[in-house]
Amino acid sequence: MTASAVTMEQVAPVAAPAKRQRFRFVANKKAAAGLLILAIYGILAVIGPWITPYDPGARGDDLVQPPSAEHWMGTTHLGQDVFSQLLEGTRSVMFVGFFAGIVATVLSVIIGVTAGYVGGKTDEVLSALSNVFLVIPALPLIIIITSTLDNAEDWLIALVIGLTSWSWNARVLRAQTLSLRRRDFVEAARATGERTWRVITFELLPNLTAVIASGFVGTVIFAVLSEITLAFIGVTSATTWNWGTILFWAQGQQALAQNAWWWFVPAGLAIAVLGTALALVNFGIDEFVSPRLRSAGKTKIKTNTGRTVRMRIGFTPVIRKEPLP
Repeated sequence: MTASAVTMEQVAPVAAPAKRQRFRFVANKKAAAGLLILAIYGILAVIGPWITPYDPGARGDDLVQPPSAEHWMGTTHLGQDVFSQLLEGTRSVMFVGFFAGIVATVLSVIIGVTAGYVGGKTDEVLSALSNVFLVIPALPLIIIITSTLDNAEDWLIALVIGLTSWSWNARVLRAQTLSLRRRDFVEAARATGERTWRVITFELLPNLTAVIASGFVGTVIFAVLSEITLAFIGVTSATTWNWGTILFWAQGQQALAQNAWWWFVPAGLAIAVLGTALALVNFGIDEFVSPRLRSAGKTKIKTNTGRTVRMRIGFTPVIRKEPLP
């Protein structure tokens, strides 16, 4: 018997009523986990300075002590409570990260989408502006500004990061807009007399959601790491607590050599968990806007024998009645 003569069972899709799923984005496990972690961070950023068990800068008699009932995350070389410092620093990190992300995302959407859709001289001017900001080194510029000022506040650091980190996302959005501007639905909207801002808002931006979200997440992570880096190298004030300040003092006092892991591990884990939460939200957005990703592994078919087969991307189930000779 040849392979071409092999018969296969006829399969039929399982009849399932089409139901409108509410809160489909939140129902995604990745997005829900990411949003839950971000919500916890947001709550700690708001109430953290009020619920710290100790003053983060207050000295004590318990020097370089491991975690205990009195100090949940141990103490520093001055007897300062690491847990209180971690809670106090959450507000600064979250504010700088999300404020810079919002500023950079708004600028990248306005400049990138406008350049890609309008074209002509406008595209040339905005593209040249993007190229200029693309080569500006953000971190050295922030170091110069914060070194010049006596006490650079969080909003100023976030504003500088946002104003210097929008160009890459703007170029990506411009390229995506160029690929969408000649699509049928955009041409139909333009033919019906829709204004430019309505076409951009209601036709283009919904199709750029995943790209915008990815750029926002990347900018937030970059802003968080930039602020922590500035504090770690001692550029910002050492009396203003954030996770980088904790790492700065831990490195300066050789916490690793003293085997004081509790001094730097909590801050490192906080940074890693925040990045993971943002990545999970980004994955959830990708699956929400892409039907192909959203339905991956969820479509089931039932054979005549009653066996259920799960359909997956890139795989086609083939069930044979008898094996090949």
